[in-house]
Amino acid sequence: MPTKILLIALLGIIPLLHSCQPQPSGKTTNNDTIPPAELVVTDASIPGNFSGQQKLHFDSIRIDGFLKTYPEFNSYKDELNRFYRARKFSYAWYDDQGMIESSQDLFNRVSNITDEGIPFKVPYFDTYKSMIEVKDSLMTNGPNPEAEIMLTAQYFNYAHVVWKGLPESSSYKSEWYVPRKKLTYDQLLDSMLQAKSNGNKVREPVYHQYTLLKEYLQLFRQWEKEGKWMTIPAQKRSYRTGDTAEVLTTIRKQLFHSQDLEKDNGSNVFDTTLAIGVRSFQHRFGLKEDGVIGPNLVKQMGAPLSDRIRQIIVNMERCRWIPDDPKGDFLLVNIPEFKLHVFASDTLAWSCNVVVGKDVNKTVIFSGDLKYVVLSPYWNVPPSIYTKEIAPAMKRNPNYLASHNMEWNGNQIREKPGPRNSLGLVKFLFPNSYNIYLHDSPAKSLFTEEKRAFSHGCIRVSEPKRLAIHLLRNDPSWDEEKITAAMSKPVEQTVTLKKSIPVSIVYFTAWVDAQGKLNLRDDIYKRDASLMDQIFENSGKTGQ
Repeated sequence: MPTKILLIALLGIIPLLHSCQPQPSGKTTNNDTIPPAELVVTDASIPGNFSGQQKLHFDSIRIDGFLKTYPEFNSYKDELNRFYRARKFSYAWYDDQGMIESSQDLFNRVSNITDEGIPFKVPYFDTYKSMIEVKDSLMTNGPNPEAEIMLTAQYFNYAHVVWKGLPESSSYKSEWYVPRKKLTYDQLLDSMLQAKSNGNKVREPVYHQYTLLKEYLQLFRQWEKEGKWMTIPAQKRSYRTGDTAEVLTTIRKQLFHSQDLEKDNGSNVFDTTLAIGVRSFQHRFGLKEDGVIGPNLVKQMGAPLSDRIRQIIVNMERCRWIPDDPKGDFLLVNIPEFKLHVFASDTLAWSCNVVVGKDVNKTVIFSGDLKYVVLSPYWNVPPSIYTKEIAPAMKRNPNYLASHNMEWNGNQIREKPGPRNSLGLVKFLFPNSYNIYLHDSPAKSLFTEEKRAFSHGCIRVSEPKRLAIHLLRNDPSWDEEKITAAMSKPVEQTVTLKKSIPVSIVYFTAWVDAQGKLNLRDDIYKRDASLMDQIFENSGKTGQ
């Protein structure tokens, strides 16, 4: 996942300075993570099932004529010409028996495109449908070039909408700056045709979370249709093991529907079985796993199913943006999850809690390459924090800098290394224009909070020493003892990694864990609703 590809104000003045402020501008062994991106094999129709014939051809001028008749496909003119020119304008959807079976597969997908979480209007659908309906007719006059080009144009449009998603302007509008994946659809389609002739399976260019979320979208829509989801009345009190209440019967049934309970015995008694289901629900929603049914848990459990459906749809869209599968070592931070996931050799090594930016100092969604581990760091106070917090404090207390272990360094104030330093004992730099980095923190208690959005934008790591050891594990000049000693010195020391480590900071409020369970988180930066609006705004457009 290199940069080409792919998550309360504190007490006292020092805790207010614990982080920086952003500047404007797979395999897994743990169920607490969004697994890395990968291309997944699917047996759900299209890929790898096209005609490999080279005898039947059509005249190249047919493409221009087609686009005059169907101008909504003009954005695919270059793709159509490149694809057919490479095939010497041979038919891809016909053989000597007529229209091939994959034409129906494509039609089925396009007809059911709403299953992809897209409120999409298929261009020229009635005409397209009529062409498919006559596919089994005898080819008395040979294959139909208009139908041939229509199929390819529909394929490109489907690929664009389902595999690429909204235009990059939409992701930027959502403040998503992780580089988008790049797809050339004519090359992709041609590779599928070649794969068919070679007998190879073809993998679709979709982040594998997309397919998993799609299954839950279908399930939730079915529940909505059947009226299985229940509204649970708000509760002011909490319930614990041993309590009895009528609402517990409804809660138990809901936990059964949400797959947190294997069975529903209909009891209104809070027994140990119900407690297991409650903890499962709490885990999936990132809540404190205490087995207690409180007002917030009931609120989450009783949220309208339509809200959850929209939440899945927007995260499916984000999955369309994720680049190809990462290789080797990398770090992944999911902001709404408040988690850092450390991957080694494509496999999740471990995860830990993080603190991210407050709503007014949002952590930026982007990717970079971690190059430096800074032991016993200085903290250079950003100008905005100096103006808003330090300068007023210095006016009130002339001895402020000395009492807070700070000093002037030229025209800038910095905090000296030490256990009280706002960056803690180590920071991890991946140079970027947002001034975002990972670092330690003296405010350890915040890592146990349920919601951990407290910083000025940077990411505080709950296990910084472990991360330093991990990043330097292949450097023979460093071991745990030397790292510990360097973190305790009053002198800053910067270590340049022999090989930079990709870092991606992403924003997913819904994903499926390694156990196949749907995880949901609060939209802490209020980005889901605006993205849903963009999905509807762009739903009828082609070739964006």
